[in-house]
Amino acid sequence: MSQRIGLTGGLGSGKSTAAAMLAAHGAHILSADEIGRALMQPGTPVSQAIAHHFGPQVLSPDGSLNRPTLARLAFQDGRVEELNAIVHPATIARQLELTEAILTQNPAAIVVTESALIFETKFGDNWRDRFDALILVTAPDWLKIQRHIRRALERTPTADPETLAAEARRILLRQIPDAEKAPECDYIVENETTLEALQTQIDHLWLQLSRH
Repeated sequence: MSQRIGLTGGLGSGKSTAAAMLAAHGAHILSADEIGRALMQPGTPVSQAIAHHFGPQVLSPDGSLNRPTLARLAFQDGRVEELNAIVHPATIARQLELTEAILTQNPAAIVVTESALIFETKFGDNWRDRFDALILVTAPDWLKIQRHIRRALERTPTADPETLAAEARRILLRQIPDAEKAPECDYIVENETTLEALQTQIDHLWLQLSRH
């Protein structure tokens, strides 16, 4: 029997790592971030809608979105919900299309949609209608911040850790706390120690999902 699973968790929780582990077991993974990026490529309806709404300053000379400018308008100028109103419905619609395509090919597939904002988004269908079950990956906020800093420094070694920490705290403030999400979720994965401990939990979780 097929299953549509939502996998969520805040910044630095390790949900992408958990998704990779589920993929190794045979799950079909859909990344909301990757889908969103694809939908925002030059010339796409979403990219055009963003440029129309925010103005030509959000476009680079090559027609791609100027992400620093868009991020400033969205987050520093308090217009993030305007951006979400354009991107989120299109992303959710594409998730549904891809899910149905996978299930048409394999009616027994387990499709896992990885998204940080399953609860937070105010746009698109209700998440209860899209998923048969939800997985929440949790970690303490201090550890989430540390992971965010470490990942950012791997990409940009010259970045300022204090600035990165402040950025992480701002992001976490915009996300619903794990304690509020947990009662709504079917499975909780605690990712605050080692990769081996996370793997053990994912292995056990896969056995549970496979029995349905």
